[in-house]
Amino acid sequence: MTRQELFEQIKQKNTYLCVGLDTDIQKIPKHLLACEDPIFEFNKQIIDATADFCVAYKINTAFYESLGWKGWQSLEKTFDYIPKSIFTIADAKRGDIGNTSSLYARAFFEQMQADSLTVAPYMGEDSVKPFLEYKDKWVILLALTSNSGSADFQWFKSENNQFLFEKVIETSLTWANADQMMYVLGATRIDYFKKIRQLIPEHFLLVPGYGAQGGDLRLVSELGLNNKCGLLVNSSRAIIYADDGKDFANQAQKIAKEIGQEMKIYLQEFC
Repeated sequence: MTRQELFEQIKQKNTYLCVGLDTDIQKIPKHLLACEDPIFEFNKQIIDATADFCVAYKINTAFYESLGWKGWQSLEKTFDYIPKSIFTIADAKRGDIGNTSSLYARAFFEQMQADSLTVAPYMGEDSVKPFLEYKDKWVILLALTSNSGSADFQWFKSENNQFLFEKVIETSLTWANADQMMYVLGATRIDYFKKIRQLIPEHFLLVPGYGAQGGDLRLVSELGLNNKCGLLVNSSRAIIYADDGKDFANQAQKIAKEIGQEMKIYLQEFC
């Protein structure tokens, strides 16, 4: 999917909501456990309920890989089921030496047909380049994350007073442009949004940490939106686990719709 195609979806739906399919077998409604593939059945109903109210789905692969080959099957079926008009994110946080990254790219871009993949930048350019060889596929590079441990390395300052996350962004700008690279910026790092937008005014930001983690959607939107939206704000638990009974899909739809209505206001106000 191209950047313009993604932007057209945002304009059409008046939302920049990304729904996180972080599907935990221990948290899905108990009545689904009788299904042949409980994980896929849960995802299918969530997708059917929310597809009209979001522009992206982010699938955290750990929830599927933890179940072995059955989880991998659920993962493949989920990617296949998502409408092609909706941007898909394989949240796998890959990144290794070049030939290994090439195989990861093949797995997610060819086998799964994902539109994008989250990538860890720690090993440098040659670990990221293989993912950039695919036309109309995206690298979503980890820049500044919401977890408390991010301070261990991402906030390290060099002698010239530059944070490591700033160095990551600055260096990676020589690898690809805004048509092929996005950055992860946690919603709880709101103090750094302005600084990061100055570094990458045109790029899309994938913003986790909204909803259950407490990020402020209005502030994220005010500081993060650009003239082509430039934001995908992810909500996982607040949507998919809005209800743990047979009405779970309808409740997920209700929350997704409410978030979308709020986002429509911010698009008109800040974009």
